[in-house]
Amino acid sequence: QVQLVESGGDLVQPGGSLRLSCAASGSIFNIYTMGWYRQAPGKLRELVATVTTGGTTNYVDSVKGRFTISRNNAKRTMYLQMNALKPEDSAVYSCNAAIRTADGRMNMYWGQGTQVTVSS
Repeated sequence: QVQLVESGGDLVQPGGSLRLSCAASGSIFNIYTMGWYRQAPGKLRELVATVTTGGTTNYVDSVKGRFTISRNNAKRTMYLQMNALKPEDSAVYSCNAAIRTADGRMNMYWGQGTQVTVSS
């Protein structure tokens, strides 16, 4: 059984910052590419950023220069540092990871999501 648990979502004023965390636990052999997605009401889910095991990152254009994705492989945790937040960043943020479990199977796993609201 593998679990991804996000934390760090909150209500913040425009221009503020938040740091999201995504912790993986369970019978894990290896974690490959991890990513953050977001979905606002009435909109499609959007890929925000990804990070590979080696630390290579990729971002959607709308967050470049404001968000930073990172991971600590030893702690099996991924982070999303969000600066200069805008109201349009408001959404439920979910983490996703490609994980090989101890039994050798490879699957994609999702967290339950954490709400980020940017409003004055």
